[in-house]
Amino acid sequence: MHIVRNINAFKTISSFFLVLTIVSIPFFAHAGEPAVSYTWEDKELQWGPCPSFIPKGCEIAVLHGTPTENNTDIFFKVPGNFEIPHHWHTSPERMVLVSGTLEVTYDNQATETLKPGTYAYGPARLPHTAFCQAGAPCVLMIAFEDPVDAFEVVKPAK
Repeated sequence: MHIVRNINAFKTISSFFLVLTIVSIPFFAHAGEPAVSYTWEDKELQWGPCPSFIPKGCEIAVLHGTPTENNTDIFFKVPGNFEIPHHWHTSPERMVLVSGTLEVTYDNQATETLKPGTYAYGPARLPHTAFCQAGAPCVLMIAFEDPVDAFEVVKPAK
């Protein structure tokens, strides 16, 4: 009888550690990945062009992730006195303004003026425009949940 209890206790303990191991795998899946830290002025950032409907002067730098996959973070930069055309994204956007003063207007909502350190959330597929006020360039850190994209809102022909 003592042997049966010991075997059952062993099975229970073994099962507990098996479950603990399986559950903890996701927590350590990125353990080999290095931590990163950037400012928008870091020389090692690789700035590339924005979508073609946004005027020249707009640049994007990937901070973490792959733009064609989920969960990518970017810096989005435009010079002062710059208008960002009416557009939308497939993904929600979580943003923090790093530099400049940016006016953002989502359709059917009041314009919000973002200053450095301001957090903003943009729902998926909600069209919006933005304007970077004169002065410092506007730099947004944007976290996309879905692949990075932007689609111009085209006005119907008259």
